[in-house]
Amino acid sequence: MKRLAFKALPLLAALALAGCASISPDGLRGDVARHTEGRLPVGAQLPSPDAQALQDAQTQIADWLKAPVDADTAVRIALLNNPGLQAQLAQLGIADAQRVQVLTLPNPSFTFGRFRNGHEREIERQLSFGLVQLITLPWRSRWQGWQMEQATLTAAQQVLLLASDTRRAWLRAVAAGQALAANERMHEAAALGGELARRMAQVGNFSKMDQARELAQQQQAAAQLARARLNAQLEREQLARRMGLWGQQLAYKLPALLPALPKIAELRSGDDAEATALRQRLDLGALRRDLDVTAGRQGWATVGTIFGDIGASYSNNTTTERVNGETGGHSDKTQGWEFDVPLPLFDWGFAARGMARNQVLRSASLLRDNAIRARSEARSNWLAYRTAYDLALQQQAEVLPLAKLMQEETVYRYNGMFMSVWQLLAQARSTTQAVVTATEAQRDFWLAETDLRLALTGTSPGTAPTVNTTAAPAAQAEAGH
Repeated sequence: MKRLAFKALPLLAALALAGCASISPDGLRGDVARHTEGRLPVGAQLPSPDAQALQDAQTQIADWLKAPVDADTAVRIALLNNPGLQAQLAQLGIADAQRVQVLTLPNPSFTFGRFRNGHEREIERQLSFGLVQLITLPWRSRWQGWQMEQATLTAAQQVLLLASDTRRAWLRAVAAGQALAANERMHEAAALGGELARRMAQVGNFSKMDQARELAQQQQAAAQLARARLNAQLEREQLARRMGLWGQQLAYKLPALLPALPKIAELRSGDDAEATALRQRLDLGALRRDLDVTAGRQGWATVGTIFGDIGASYSNNTTTERVNGETGGHSDKTQGWEFDVPLPLFDWGFAARGMARNQVLRSASLLRDNAIRARSEARSNWLAYRTAYDLALQQQAEVLPLAKLMQEETVYRYNGMFMSVWQLLAQARSTTQAVVTATEAQRDFWLAETDLRLALTGTSPGTAPTVNTTAAPAAQAEAGH
């Protein structure tokens, strides 16, 4: 009996593993949250499949929208309300259900047959089941666990990508609002100059050339204002799309100004950027798991191809003689086991073995390629981040103060009748343009900071880092008008 129990241990263990496989009640959202812990704003949550939780989330979103939406709040709303993310998380739940289905042993088949002829009647009863799936269940359970971890890491990358896209959309929307306000002031100055030029031309104190120049400035400012207004509205739409807002929710408010630049001591260091990316990026973790799965299955590739159809069946057949056309004669019972083993006459598994070997090679190469890419993205995004900070700091610490000083000096000279009103208006337009350029530089820094954070701790930002180094349209020529 002890020997029989010892031999049955693998079968009992496999049956226990099959019985332990169950679907995660939250669709593995808890695992995704653990992978994104520390990478999202405080209080950020993933949407729950529960109907009551979804209703509570809508109530919370309505409360958040009553106040101006900051960047962290925009990310929280997007994570709870974005339908695309909800679909991706539901797909993760589907993958979890498929995992349970794969680990569930197939039902045995029962065959019943009743045959008769002139001399006897035969009843066949056969119970059969596959052996390979039962024997390989412990290994398949481990492989499926690795695959689900890889799927969870992939879903976590989608969460971080949505959070980064929402933060970028928020930065662009707020910056577009600031640029719109500056362009409105610029248009007011240009409109004032155009009206003054028209009146002076009516009384003969202004040439047609000078009047045309001021009217051209007014028209240019009007066109620039229209583009700024359109851009502000489009950026708001992009942000609303990320947050999943529609209807009356589109009347949400945004802060008037971008966040202030951090101090130099608060900037991220680039010394350990590569090591941080290799250690914390989720896409590399998913590729490592993919390599584990393909390497673990390589040894079973040939065996599965050759002996994948091994089966066993138990038969219990009864044969009864018929006497004078009726049953009642001598009966014989036949019992026994049958094993169905394929013969490897043609397919020896060479193709499967070669496929498995190249799958491992592909997974290893993809991991190396993405590791090199992660290192490069860590370096390039940090350089873009640091350069964007220097440019933004230069605009705020040097360019803007100079523009304001020139504006003040122009006003003093105008009051002393040393400069004309046209020079005053031209300098006002130049100062406003400097404000727009400084706002764009500040926006670019925060965009670079978002890309750097994603490149170090999440996944690939997807695009090469860029810094706006184009100078603003110079208005010094107007100052000399």
